[in-house]
Amino acid sequence: MTLTHHWKHMNLARLMGWSLALTALVASAQTSSGSDLKESQPPVPPAFDTRHLIAIPMPDYVSLQFGIDPATLSVSPDGIVSYVVVASSTSGSVNAMFEGIRCATGEVKTYGRYTTSGQWAIVTDPQWQDLNGKLPSRHALALARQGLCAGRTPAATSGSTIGEALKNRNPNRF
Repeated sequence: MTLTHHWKHMNLARLMGWSLALTALVASAQTSSGSDLKESQPPVPPAFDTRHLIAIPMPDYVSLQFGIDPATLSVSPDGIVSYVVVASSTSGSVNAMFEGIRCATGEVKTYGRYTTSGQWAIVTDPQWQDLNGKLPSRHALALARQGLCAGRTPAATSGSTIGEALKNRNPNRF
């Protein structure tokens, strides 16, 4: 084998190696992006207390008031920040939802809704929805921006740390 032939053979092998590595990298990125991320089992909806809600500042055009119970905040090992949010209308109607925000993809999911009978109604097959979409309500986007997320990661590794930051940022009560 001549030196030139050997050199071409080495370059071809190196090029094939880089090609395989690039293909594996692209395949890995495709399987770990967006809604394909595997999440841990959603936590059981926690008890919440409306006496300790932190108000979530919303735009003027939003007629509902939203608050989050900081005691319900948690961060899962896969980076999902879950919480109970309470919405109330001027007529006195109150609703609560147990939700999770995946900061890495900018998505929110509703795991359950609190019923008038005082029980959680678990959402069957909950789906991730874009925080910037029209649904769900804008409160999830406001929460993500006001302290649940720091860019594409949870703002902290514990719910209590995030709760304290929310309290300090917005000391208003619901």
